[in-house]
This record gives sequence, C-alpha cells and structure tokens, in this order.
Amino acid sequence: MLRFITKRLASGVLLLLVISTITYFLLYFSSGSVARNLLGDSATPAQVVAKTHELGLDRPILGRYLEWLGHALTGDLGVSWYSNQPIVNSLVSRLPVTMTLVLFAIVLAAVLATVLGMTAAVKGGWVDRTVQFLAVVGFSVPNFVVAIVVIMLFAINWMLLPATGWVPITDSFSGWLLSLILPVTALVIATIASAAQQIRSAFKDVLSRDWVRTLRSRGINNTEILFKHVLRSAAPAGLTVLSLQFVGMLGGSVIIEKIFALPGIGQLAVDSTSQGDTPVVMGIVVYSVIVVIVVNLAVDLINGWLNPKVRV
Repeated sequence: MLRFITKRLASGVLLLLVISTITYFLLYFSSGSVARNLLGDSATPAQVVAKTHELGLDRPILGRYLEWLGHALTGDLGVSWYSNQPIVNSLVSRLPVTMTLVLFAIVLAAVLATVLGMTAAVKGGWVDRTVQFLAVVGFSVPNFVVAIVVIMLFAINWMLLPATGWVPITDSFSGWLLSLILPVTALVIATIASAAQQIRSAFKDVLSRDWVRTLRSRGINNTEILFKHVLRSAAPAGLTVLSLQFVGMLGGSVIIEKIFALPGIGQLAVDSTSQGDTPVVMGIVVYSVIVVIVVNLAVDLINGWLNPKVRV
C-alpha cells in the first residue's frame, strides 16, 4: 500500500509541475500589455515602460518562470498585481467557500445518484427509462441555465430563498445554510443524472455475474446481496465517475459563484482573468490542481481498499 501511495503522489507532483508550467507560458503569450491594463489608457509610454520593468516583465520568460517556481516551492505565490495582497491569503480566505459548495454538492449527488442508479438497475422498466432520460436532459442543460431557473422560481417568484450572497457560518448557521441551497442545487442537478446513469450500468453489470446468481441460489436475502456484495463490487466504477464529477464541479463553480455572488475561488478566477492578474491566476491553478490530486488520491485509496487488484 505504501508503494501504491508513493506512486500516486509522485504522479500527482509531476502533473502539478506540467500543468503549472503550461499555464504560465500560455498566460505569458496571451496576456497582452499587462502594464497598460494596470495603469489605464491615460498612462504615458514612459509610465508603461517603468511599470513593465517594476513587474519584471521585460526579463526573459524562462528566468521569470524559474523564479516563480522557486518561490512557489516554498509556498510563496507572490502578490496580486492589482491589490498588492498576498495571493496565499486571498486563496485561503476564499477556498472554504468553494470547497463547502462543491463538497455539499458532490455528497448530495453521490447519495441521490446511488439510490437512483441502484433502483434503475434492480427495478428496470419505467424507472430505468426515466433515469436514462434524465441523464440525457441533465447532461444537455448547462448548470448556469439551471442556476437562472432556480433563482427565478425560488428567489424572485416565490421569495423562499436568497438569490445571491454568502453568509458565513460564524454569523448565522441558518443564513449560511439558506445561502447554499440554490447554488448547490444548480451544481447537483446535472451531476445526479449523469452519475446515476453510470452507476446504473455498473450495477447491471455486477448483477449479471454468475456469483450473484450463486448467492441468490443459496437463499441469501436480496437486500444483503445488494448492499453487502453488489454495492462493494460496483463502488469503484461509481467512485471514479464521482471523482470526475467533482473536478467538473470545480470548473462549474466558476460560473455558479459569479451568478450567486459567492466570494469563492471561482469568482476570484473570473475577476483575475479579466484583469490579466497573472500571479493570482497561477495561484488559483496551483490550488485547484492540488485539490484535484488530493481527491483522486483519496479515490484511488478507497478503490485500492475495495479491490486490491487496483494497487498493482
């Protein structure tokens, strides 16, 4: 198991290095005149040149990248070009909002998708057809469309929930919970349908195997077969799908946080990208990749526990 974890961590570190390198060079070639964006159209050419030199943008790109990488390895991601605030502080203050949103959504999606997928696989008939239909619909409708619809229904027309904003849990637990309901719903709807379809397929595959029929022939209770044996065998496929959905939710939270005015990583990413604030964008990329690596490692460990063959 230790060797298994070491290999996964090494591949994660390599992935982080590759993605950060590619992102840094892509931002360099697509950022345009950063100094002009920072100073505005009224700045003189001399001021633009001075600002470019101050930011070190007149230095060779490779040297700047190696300097950034050296600081990043020590945990220093620099400061924002716009606010002059340490990037680590900005990310630490916003990451809990995004992670709360995504974790609530993925847990709720996992429970509902498992229930729907199991029911569709076992019952078949109209339940199975309904799940397959919902999978197509849910996959086709973008989450920002779902967000707009739920805001119109529950916040504007029925005035049951707040349309936008974030209430810290330290200020009000009920307010915090209410501010989560609509954005979590917007993230969950599309995820449930597609994940339920994949879990349904995994369950049907396991249910068709000979050892399941053998267990039934021995008179073992069907509920025990489903939850003790079939669920364990189908779990790796479901976990893999949900880990991919988690990554998709991180990307989807960028738009959702902007729509619901949530002070998370997603909104910071949109604002920093539009401003051309490269250090902040790089910090967001690094943190996002680290979160994805940790989630994938956790899924690999659970799959390795469920199925020792995965460790090979």
